[in-house]
Amino acid sequence: MRNFLVKTIANAAALAVAIWLLSDITLTGSSTGNKVWTLILVALIFGVVNVIVKPVVKLLSFPLFILTLGLITLVINALMLLLTSWLAGKLDLAFHVEGFWTAVLGGFIVSIVSWALHVILPDED
Repeated sequence: MRNFLVKTIANAAALAVAIWLLSDITLTGSSTGNKVWTLILVALIFGVVNVIVKPVVKLLSFPLFILTLGLITLVINALMLLLTSWLAGKLDLAFHVEGFWTAVLGGFIVSIVSWALHVILPDED
């Protein structure tokens, strides 16, 4: 349970950094508490997408992974961020990613920040 909480916090912080750096990734709300709650819910959705959908996509794109020397991972991360944005829209959460190239850059930022936070934050191994 603690590991799940740490990963959710890391995802939320990484998404917050991407929202802060990129104007085309938006999180709106009427108050700061509302925005934090929305960010946590979006981080949960992002975590579920990364646990369920991403391994399947990575398996299916394995030949492209070898062909592009791993650069396809940027596209996969962008697609996971766009899927999270779409699911958040379906759940009436005020999170939106505008466009593919914004998602590529946002996915790159989220990957770097979440990796750094997973190194820093404690883990239950």
